[in-house]
Amino acid sequence: MSELPAKPQAAALAAVGQAAAGGARPSVIQLVFREKGALYAAYIPLFTDGGLFVPTNRDYKLGEDIYLLLSLPDDQQRYPVAGKVAWLTPANASGGRTQGVGVRFPADEKTRLIKLKIEELLGTSISSAKPTQTL
Repeated sequence: MSELPAKPQAAALAAVGQAAAGGARPSVIQLVFREKGALYAAYIPLFTDGGLFVPTNRDYKLGEDIYLLLSLPDDQQRYPVAGKVAWLTPANASGGRTQGVGVRFPADEKTRLIKLKIEELLGTSISSAKPTQTL
């Protein structure tokens, strides 16, 4: 099963691998950011360990495990992140916001380095007042 991004301007491609029968395994989502602007719009600095907004029309529950394969702008490497759903943006949300989930990064050293890499890429724009898909 695969899904299309909720809105093309999100500039992030999300494809969901189908979970095993019985839902025992977490979803696997490839999240590709080709531009820093799209990464800025999806990054969630308010989560202590970092996180990302993932556009999806699949229904998730808070606390559900999600496995991200993350690609950052100008970087050929894919970074695995075993996150958890920390918030939900439902279909038809107010303000025309994109349907999806906020994925909270785990508190481990490997993911801390990914968070630092994202923040380094975003630089001073991380404290911008420019609207995002997040809080």
